[in-house]
Amino acid sequence: MCGISLVLSGDPLVVPPSAATAAASAAAEIRHSGEGKGVSADELKEALRRRGPDSLGCVRRRLCSDGTVLGADGCDDGGEGKAGVGDSGVAELLFIGATLHLRGAQPVAQPLVSPSGSILVYNGEIYGGIEVADDENDTQALLSSLESCCSCDCHALSRDKTCSCASGGKSVPQILSTIKGPWALIYWQMDSNTIWFGRDAFGRRSLLVHWPTSDDSHFVLSSVAPPSFARNNSDATVNGFMPDPDISDCTKASYWEELPCGIHSIHMKNIRKNVTCAKEGWIVEVNTHEWMDSSLNKLIQWERRLTVPSIEKSFVDGGNHHLSQNFVSSGESEENNKNGVMKIDLLSNSSLCSANCITQSANKVLVALRESVMLRTKMNTLFQGGLNKLRDKELAPIAVLFSGGLDSMILAALLDQCIDPKWTIDLLNVSFDGQLAPDRISAMAGLRELQRISPLRRWHLVEIDTALTDLNGESEHVMSLIHPSNTYMDLNIGIALWLAAGGDGWVDGSACLMQDGSRHKYKSKSRVLIVGSGADEQCAGYGRHRTKYRLGGWNALNEEMRLDVQRIWKRNMGRDDRCISDHGKEARFPFLDENVIKTLLDIPLWEIAKLDEPVGKGDKKILREVCT
Repeated sequence: MCGISLVLSGDPLVVPPSAATAAASAAAEIRHSGEGKGVSADELKEALRRRGPDSLGCVRRRLCSDGTVLGADGCDDGGEGKAGVGDSGVAELLFIGATLHLRGAQPVAQPLVSPSGSILVYNGEIYGGIEVADDENDTQALLSSLESCCSCDCHALSRDKTCSCASGGKSVPQILSTIKGPWALIYWQMDSNTIWFGRDAFGRRSLLVHWPTSDDSHFVLSSVAPPSFARNNSDATVNGFMPDPDISDCTKASYWEELPCGIHSIHMKNIRKNVTCAKEGWIVEVNTHEWMDSSLNKLIQWERRLTVPSIEKSFVDGGNHHLSQNFVSSGESEENNKNGVMKIDLLSNSSLCSANCITQSANKVLVALRESVMLRTKMNTLFQGGLNKLRDKELAPIAVLFSGGLDSMILAALLDQCIDPKWTIDLLNVSFDGQLAPDRISAMAGLRELQRISPLRRWHLVEIDTALTDLNGESEHVMSLIHPSNTYMDLNIGIALWLAAGGDGWVDGSACLMQDGSRHKYKSKSRVLIVGSGADEQCAGYGRHRTKYRLGGWNALNEEMRLDVQRIWKRNMGRDDRCISDHGKEARFPFLDENVIKTLLDIPLWEIAKLDEPVGKGDKKILREVCT
């Protein structure tokens, strides 16, 4: 996990795609002085350091009008990153990288600078598409691949997929389109004088953008908004957690926006010749590039092969549904529903071929989910090196955000299968109503079930309790993290995620079967958190899915689910990433693995959910079958 940022200052006025004409007429209102109300480099560094506590680095590049680099240095001089490009320069690029070291044999500080002079700041993990050895760092592997790319101007200036040069190298969009896993990056390609930046197709890593305004003419990218700056852009006053659906009416126009998913570029070569000239500067339009991997495009379009069952399917249950009722959930019996009991019996590797207790479709989902969890919990050399400093009983490298519900139970059980049995698994549970909260009751029941299926594992249910009246300071801080999201629902979710990621709570030694049976303070040291985001969107887990199905049938349900997945980057993922990463922790989302998404899309919709059945039984039906 890393915090990354870029500040572009000087003559160029960067505008969103297809906005150059409108921007030219408004350019006179945008001043180039360093006295605006913009964010400073020091504010960015302070915010990013919380995400990447292990190292912080900066690199500057000053450019003249033809793209030639005039100078290069770090940013330890206390500069504000607002202006000062020099008399002969037209632009300055300031790259900032704060790193949480998790992968690779040796710590790798960012920004990375290649021998050619290219610069990369990267926040993400690579689980496929680019080869990364067990002892190799993702960022180094990616930079090596990017350095082999063709640097012809055509790749940055047009969306044409072809190149007339004979280099044979792939383009930057081709390389980035192959990455499996979450990422956000900023890359200065020296040979082409191009800034490349973007986020993965599902927005699993945060990247915010500030477009130049009359108050601040700089173009800024950052993983997170600095706290003071987010507060300055919101007049909202939060008193507890009110159910008001939106506080946008009392929020000023935001300085920051969520950068849309995709690959974007700014071409800086011969900048005064190749861009629109305006009174106050040179208008530079951002180019947005197509994804260049056909399988990824299919996932983005989210086209399901079979949506509406045949007439026969409407009356006859499919022949491959041979369920044992080992999974007891809120839909199986009224008594179990009241007690929040959930029994889970995921198939072991030795019994994957047993079709008498699980559907073929659910088996495919189980295999994909297990592989996803395995990829996200693989211990590499650096990670293990840190763990060797702890005693066995303290080893809890990975935690689960845990409600005791269906999604988190599946992930906890799979995590148990994927990591060393000597390690403790922390189950992080937040309650605003102590032991009486529904999520606490279900978490306690879930803990007992996990102890049943894996009695040799040390399970720590970390009870993170707080009262709403005690959260004034925390609420203000979390508001800066969810920014530019601005609803009370965002705040409610954000504060719960932030508290859970902090891991500061209590462990009941008796409930957790510890030698010390007392209830004692405990702070989770896990740096990787497994989160169930994406399960509800893909498996019809929301109440509105049931409403859409009731009003419009299978096609309406499918369209609502597609909408949920395609907007998850803006509504959920950036916010969640910022709240969790603020503690120097990394969130990993197994349900949003590319292969899991593909597997779920290959399954007929009527096997994913059966919304004619009661709540707690027909919703997320496929996941309930996974638990048999």
